[in-house]
Amino acid sequence: MKFGPVPVAESVGAIAVHGIQHGGVVLKKGETIGASAALALRHAGVEQVTVVRFEPGDVAENEAARMLAEAVAGPNVRIDRAFTGRANLFAEVAGILRVDAASVDCINGGDEAITLATLPAYRSVVPGEMIATVKIIPFAVPRLALEAALANCAARPIDVVPFRPMRVNVISTLLPGLKDSVVAKTLRVLERRLAPAGASIASDIRVAHESHTLAEALRRQGNADMTIVFGASAITDRRDVVPAGLIGAGGRIDHFGMPVDPGNLLLLGSLAGKPVLGAPGCARSPKENGFDWILNRLLAGLPVASSDIRKLGAGGLLMEIVSRPQPRSGDVATPDQDDEDRG
Repeated sequence: MKFGPVPVAESVGAIAVHGIQHGGVVLKKGETIGASAALALRHAGVEQVTVVRFEPGDVAENEAARMLAEAVAGPNVRIDRAFTGRANLFAEVAGILRVDAASVDCINGGDEAITLATLPAYRSVVPGEMIATVKIIPFAVPRLALEAALANCAARPIDVVPFRPMRVNVISTLLPGLKDSVVAKTLRVLERRLAPAGASIASDIRVAHESHTLAEALRRQGNADMTIVFGASAITDRRDVVPAGLIGAGGRIDHFGMPVDPGNLLLLGSLAGKPVLGAPGCARSPKENGFDWILNRLLAGLPVASSDIRKLGAGGLLMEIVSRPQPRSGDVATPDQDDEDRG
């Protein structure tokens, strides 16, 4: 691609690099200069313009953006028409965005003229939400550079996994100091979390905060797809009431704790092949926390392993909680620390 200033008389057929408004003549950036436009510019006193001319092997920006967008878009992704070297990608369904980060890095690590940006992987998205954008920086790129970017790209590394309309059992353990209003609010908050995925609460079970009574309730999960346990007290150890109840019911613990705050005290397990979540205290709040990240993946039918949770630390600090500066200031927590804040 040739770039630079040329006399107006030599600009016919070239592309204007900058917009020009002079003497009543209007020439838009990116517009191909025709003979009449060049003549008008000369009559207006313009002596030279900065232009680009394509050379053999160049691919125009919109065509290059379209080609790359089509190569990276997987199932449930819609591509908008390329314009000014940009092609935007949108979710077609509600679900979880999957991104092969290695492919994105390979594309961006090649020619600097070729760029791809996405939302964070495993983010919950809605239909029509923009999830990625391809931008070709100059007016054209060499075909060899574009082909190299496409070769470094895994097969369609951006897709959306649709949510499944799951049925969720909810078990709340109770202690004398836990108000009914807290449990009721927790269920309302959970219903709002489940709604975007088309999921619903199949049963609401309330039992004493004891491992054996919880185990009995867990065995009665019926035809639900998942069980969530809201403990009356935060889980502090693998031997605590909620994990012990899961083991007592014949289930297993896949991971306890997560490097996401709020959300540290989450328990992930399974029973009879179905996920069981021990909710952290912060899951009683509607604010985003680590519980959302794991719940949404499960609602899309995506497996979550211990290794997946361990990788969430970079970017896992979601917010500071003013009411509990102790964990980060070195102060000692008070005995009546709210379990919701501890989650």
